[in-house]
Amino acid sequence: MTSPSVPEVPVRSVADYVEAGTRDNTQKSYAAGVRHFEETWGGLLPATAQRVAEYLAAYGATQSLNTLRSRLAALAHWHQSHGFADPTRHTLVRQTLKGIRAVHNVQERRADPLQLRDLTVLDAWMANAIAAADGCGDRAMGLRVRRDRALILLGFWKGFRGDELLRLRVDQVTVIPAQGMLIYLPRSKGDRLAAGVTHRVPALSRLCPVTAVEAWREAAHLTDGPLFRAIDAHGTVRAGALHANSLIGVLRRAFARAGLAGAAQYTGHSLRRGFAGWASGSGWDAKALMEYVGWKDIQSAMRYVDTPDAFGQSRIEQGLAQHPPAVPSLALPPPSAVPEPTPDRTFVVSLVLRLAASRSRRGAAQAHRAIEFVCLQRHAAVAQDAARTAYVLTVAATDELALSETMATLMEDIHRIADNHGAVADTVAQHDDGRLRWD
Repeated sequence: MTSPSVPEVPVRSVADYVEAGTRDNTQKSYAAGVRHFEETWGGLLPATAQRVAEYLAAYGATQSLNTLRSRLAALAHWHQSHGFADPTRHTLVRQTLKGIRAVHNVQERRADPLQLRDLTVLDAWMANAIAAADGCGDRAMGLRVRRDRALILLGFWKGFRGDELLRLRVDQVTVIPAQGMLIYLPRSKGDRLAAGVTHRVPALSRLCPVTAVEAWREAAHLTDGPLFRAIDAHGTVRAGALHANSLIGVLRRAFARAGLAGAAQYTGHSLRRGFAGWASGSGWDAKALMEYVGWKDIQSAMRYVDTPDAFGQSRIEQGLAQHPPAVPSLALPPPSAVPEPTPDRTFVVSLVLRLAASRSRRGAAQAHRAIEFVCLQRHAAVAQDAARTAYVLTVAATDELALSETMATLMEDIHRIADNHGAVADTVAQHDDGRLRWD
């Protein structure tokens, strides 16, 4: 009697499991950081502490501290994974980074939080838009607004990160009638051991994420695969998930159509910050907020909270009440006029952009189009050659410091978009008088 055959299980290497244990976004960030060190700056690996410190100094004035730290992490990971001593731990490297922080310290830029009042306005507009689309038979618009409504309400009420929302799959969502939903995330930023986390999403009397997700899933006929997907102009729901770069565009387009002011200031973090601020202002203590959203430390939670310091205000007002202001015996001179705010100046900047394909020519071409649309269009870029490698930008900024910050952000965005499309960006920009340069 022959024994039943046992299906062969593919044998995986140690490297396979190490790669699986690293988040996709982290892997991309490491790869981009190493490419920037080698290809953009011209460094050699393995590197010495002196060369890493020189690399930091070369970009200390034009790159943000978070970007520099990310690239140090990439270099550290490369050396450790290849069995070399980690030069980023050397005192020289740490002191160089500390000096850059002291000389070029700027306030961290944060996305505007989505306030509950604006979410209410947005949801009402979406409900009307869905009704109008269904009434005129516009399937594409009806699907698109239902998807955006589900994405925004779920992202707000659970404080999900953008990448977590876009990685959600239909089979990870379980609806419990009259209670809410269970959402399983196999991996997330806070889940360092990749053990998987199940989140409970409550059903609400209004602005309900459960109702919105169910309406989208039913209208799109989703039974498996990614939960949030692209939709073409004919109303066809794509098989793949929304691209990570499209989330900000989806949010800003929805906010703008609903008439919300400052739509261009919102990002995926606006949902998370909006909920954190609302919860804190509604009396949630830090521990409850951390448990609900999934933060592991109080510092992470407080970065997302922008509520007024009610305790400090109360204490100060009590002290002021004990010492009423003295009544002046002499007439005071009239207050001076409030100066007008300094208007933005315009700076002319020359930019050279070259893209090399790391995987395919198509990816480089797509990256070029995305960079022109997302990054260069907002600065009124004018191409100077047929190959569209040289541009003249008109950048609005209050002063040269603000100009440098804007250009540093622009360069970061260009490299990020190129990396997401499997391309490598080589960029250099210069102010028209030659005194300022960014690369």
